[in-house]
Amino acid sequence: MAREKVLIIKLGYSETLVNEISRTTSLGDVLRSTVLLNHFKGAHITWLVDEAAIPLLKGNKLIDRIMPYDLTTVLQLRAERFDTIVNLEKVAGICALSDSLSGWRRFGFRFDPDSGEAQAYDGSERVLEICLKPEDKIASTKYWEDILFEIVGSEWNGEMPILGYEPTSPIKFDIGFNHNVGEKWPTKAWPIPYWNELQALLEPHYSITWQEGLDSIEEYIEWLNSCKMIVTNDSLGLHIAHALGKKIVAMFGPTVSNEVYIKDGIILLPEKEYDCLPCLSNICIKERTCMYDIKPETVYSEIKRLI
Repeated sequence: MAREKVLIIKLGYSETLVNEISRTTSLGDVLRSTVLLNHFKGAHITWLVDEAAIPLLKGNKLIDRIMPYDLTTVLQLRAERFDTIVNLEKVAGICALSDSLSGWRRFGFRFDPDSGEAQAYDGSERVLEICLKPEDKIASTKYWEDILFEIVGSEWNGEMPILGYEPTSPIKFDIGFNHNVGEKWPTKAWPIPYWNELQALLEPHYSITWQEGLDSIEEYIEWLNSCKMIVTNDSLGLHIAHALGKKIVAMFGPTVSNEVYIKDGIILLPEKEYDCLPCLSNICIKERTCMYDIKPETVYSEIKRLI
């Protein structure tokens, strides 16, 4: 019996549950989307992705073909037939490409020729509402994975994202400080002086390593794998650590925390009341960001409890 032929379109240009489009690839969103591979086990999977995210998928035993998004690939896909097409990109041009491909079943986002914008296929309307209405996203009580499985008409039962790259580094450190957040979301960052204070609290008891000098995704994964526990901002490292099964202490401020599932860990929020949180903004207009109100002593206490 022939295997179901499935195409997943997830380049990382638009985050699945955020109304934002960028040519800066959201690597974390691509990795988190691999949880859907659990739903399509046994199928022949083709994954269309931006080249920057290929190291996260390469080697994944549940993906038969990883195809970079370029002209040659587009021409090939237009000549193929698929049983199922899952488009998780809200970029209008990508939606138009998805609609032009031959597929029997379609999930996710489509192109509206009248408005020239992305719209939802049946079953994905709620996802689009969450993207377009920040208040709905903030009020949602469902995990990101719940909503992703709803898109394909299924139910999430705790399945994990699946990394393609398999690290070989042994455990060398008790705790890794995943402190970088990148240029896109500077407001996510816990202040460096707080990281230094936390290190001073921990060093008499635990070995510490910082996220420094990592030149590739593979090196990043190896570093994360070398730690028993990861202390992290809301970033790619959080999702990689989760996929690796690490203990995690994650700190959230401007971004939504209630949609993030961590199997073995805890999420910490600012200890002061803010009427603007989560603001979903990468710019803060206050004198200092809300991340200053997650105290090193609080993080230290949670680390001791978890480790």
